[in-house]
Amino acid sequence: MTIHLVDIEHIEHTCPANPDGHPYDIRRTLVDVIPGGPCRAPVTIRCGNTTTQIPCHRHEPATRQCGACRVIVTERTITTRTLTPEVAA
Repeated sequence: MTIHLVDIEHIEHTCPANPDGHPYDIRRTLVDVIPGGPCRAPVTIRCGNTTTQIPCHRHEPATRQCGACRVIVTERTITTRTLTPEVAA
């Protein structure tokens, strides 16, 4: 299984419509990718007289992919920053 490690940053502000504050900018940064290795269940496809094998992640839905092709996204850190009115102006 391929693991994608991600950092997430929420930037919040307040406005007249929502004085409690809400995120208006969400940034995701890819930190690391740990590859799962080669496909263990390649799929054979045919087009006319041509036959080839492709990795299962290119053809199958996630529930039917092999363990090497399945992708897992892990959130390493989630940071929330609130802008003050002086910074937002």
